[in-house]
Amino acid sequence: MENWDEVRTAYQVARLGTVSGAAEILGVHHATVIRHIDALEARLGVKLFQRHARGYNPTEAGQDLLKIAQATEDQFNQLVGRIKGRGDSVTGELVVTSLSALSPLITPVLSAFQRANPNVTIRFLTGERLFRLEYGEAHVAIRAGTAPDQPDNVVQPFMILPMSMVASKDYVEQNGIPETESDLQAHSFVFRDSLETRAPFARWLSERVTPDRFTFRTAEEATMLDAVRAGAGIGFCPSCEVARLPELVEIMGPRPEWHSELWLVTHVDLHRTPKVQALLKFLKESAKDWA
Repeated sequence: MENWDEVRTAYQVARLGTVSGAAEILGVHHATVIRHIDALEARLGVKLFQRHARGYNPTEAGQDLLKIAQATEDQFNQLVGRIKGRGDSVTGELVVTSLSALSPLITPVLSAFQRANPNVTIRFLTGERLFRLEYGEAHVAIRAGTAPDQPDNVVQPFMILPMSMVASKDYVEQNGIPETESDLQAHSFVFRDSLETRAPFARWLSERVTPDRFTFRTAEEATMLDAVRAGAGIGFCPSCEVARLPELVEIMGPRPEWHSELWLVTHVDLHRTPKVQALLKFLKESAKDWA
């Protein structure tokens, strides 16, 4: 892009609010920063900043430039991450993303992988947000539900995750166990804060009890399980986790209609790099023991 240095300089001034701060970040003299700003304003024919004793405040045009330059810099940084991921050895940074509910399964595997590959730094990002693999935000995504269909992604079936209905021993002592599906309406449940959900087990439950029975609601899957363990109500967790959590009682065993399909997703540009292939193989081997 022509005159990108001037745009980058203006972006740093808008972000930091001072010429000296921008000069330090860019590694140039403050006079160079002022010259870039003056040249860019002259070329665009608008004032990008209001000058005052304490610094530079972006005008409306300056705010527009800040937004565009921020997006451009973010994409450039993500591109750098993707390029760095194309090395020919199992080294460097490896970014993995999944739902937080899968952390008890995935974290030990990633830890073991890192120990086996000491030149790798693992970044494990959990949450509901779908990280954009095409911008290099993650190398490997573990996603649940229907098969992802984003273009340029390589999608592989990972495993079927059975789910069980569970409650804490304290909850069972106080409220008993529902013997049939019709008994569910008499119990309290831990549920997602948003009643709209794609999780098969959650859809199944919402068809059998009224929303007022969702007496404890939260946004995070991991927090939902914490609430169940604390006795807030009945909920769901991966069946392989029940034995690991002795404070839980299995109310109903896994049913096929509750199962979640898990997928391994990578971007086509990074899919065949040695470190991504090594991790995919490691995850698949580890998953054989989760049943």
